[in-house]
Formats: sequence, C-alpha cells, structure tokens
Amino acid sequence: MSLDKYIQDGQDLKVVEKIHTKIVDMLTHGEALSYIALQKKPAVTLLPDSIAISNKRIFLCEFTKLGLATNFEIFSWKDIKDIAFKEEIFGSKVTVIPFTGENLSIDYIPKTQARKLYQLIKEALENVKIESEEPAPAVKPVVPIRDLYEEPKREIPAPITPAFEAPATQPIVERPVVVPEEIKAEPAPVFERPEPSPVKIEVEEDELTLKLKKLKGLFDKQLISQAEYESKKAEILSQL
Repeated sequence: MSLDKYIQDGQDLKVVEKIHTKIVDMLTHGEALSYIALQKKPAVTLLPDSIAISNKRIFLCEFTKLGLATNFEIFSWKDIKDIAFKEEIFGSKVTVIPFTGENLSIDYIPKTQARKLYQLIKEALENVKIESEEPAPAVKPVVPIRDLYEEPKREIPAPITPAFEAPATQPIVERPVVVPEEIKAEPAPVFERPEPSPVKIEVEEDELTLKLKKLKGLFDKQLISQAEYESKKAEILSQL
C-alpha cells in the first residue's frame, strides 16, 4: 500500500510506516486513515509522538520503552469537543479537548501539519454536529391497498334531538301525575245497600278458614304426616 499521501507535509516515511501498521490493525469496518502528523523536536528524535485521524476517530500515539511499546489515546469524534493549536518558535502545540477528562497535547508538531490537522478535525466535528441535528425521517403511514380504490366513506351526522323531546332510542315511560294532598278532591261517598247475609254462615266460614290455616301450619312444621294432613283437610272441607 502506498504511503505517499501521508508524507506530503514533510513526515518521515519510516516513522509513518511504523505508525500506520499499528493503526491499520485497529481500524473498524468502513474506517479509513486520512492523515498522520509527526512530532519534530529540535533535537534528534527517533520515535516521535504523533496524531493520526480517520473518518471515525482520532489517535494520539506515544512510543515508549525505546519503541518497544506504544501508548494510544483514542477518541471517537462524538467524544471530542474541540481542537486547538498554538504556533511557537519550533513548531506548534496541538491540544485535543474532549467532553470529559483532561485535555491532551502534543508539542513540536510542524506548523504546516498542525494547520492541516486543525482543518481536518474541524471538518470532522462539524459533520458530527450536522448529523446529530438532522431530524429523523418522517415515517409515512401505510395505507391499505383496498382504500386506494374504494370511495371515501362519508360520515353521516347524528340527528339532533331537541332538548324537550326524549331520544328515539329510549322508551317513553308515562309517569302518574302526583297531586298534592291539599288540592286532592275527596271522592263523594257512595252509599250501597249491603246484601243481607246470615251471621251464622260468616262465623262458619271464618272457623273453617282458621282450621285449614292451622292444619297447614302443623303440616309445614312437620308435626303431622302427609296422610294425616290430607285426611283432616278432607274432613274440614266436608263441612262446607
């Protein structure tokens, strides 16, 4: 793979190749490395610190133990708040400002590379901001196929029922007219001539009725049997 695009601003090819090999192994699906900036101190530095950026993340690399180990600080663009750099006599100091945690800085970055870093990182942060502000696409309601060919249904308004009339669905109940006691007319007395009836018959009917009720009470209390009840009842009724 050609590394020419990573050494266009004076980067050391050997250092770029070593850093590129390490970072490529950490790239995720659809992620591509776009730029690598190398530290350049006034004194000779065999393994300088570096800043590499991809379309998804930013990598801050620091070689330790004579190049046998590497410390990485890796941030997603969503975790970065801003980027700043300060030009000094020997190069620039680039500072990455995350939303949480301490700021991370690498000094002695050549000025040309620092400006390129600033430009690319600002563009990445702006893209993240635009993506977060884009509203979610509106979901159109699914219209059943049959509704596309059917005529629109017309709603028939419900009939207006006058306040003084009962609804048609409710039965009409006639209520008796209650006349106050003070205005009720007393009915005229009706004098009827009772038919004469022997006193003896009324006395006998009352006695028979009492006997039948008493007999029925005894039977209900189970004090007499069914046969006794029927026999006694027949005897009483024979007196009529």
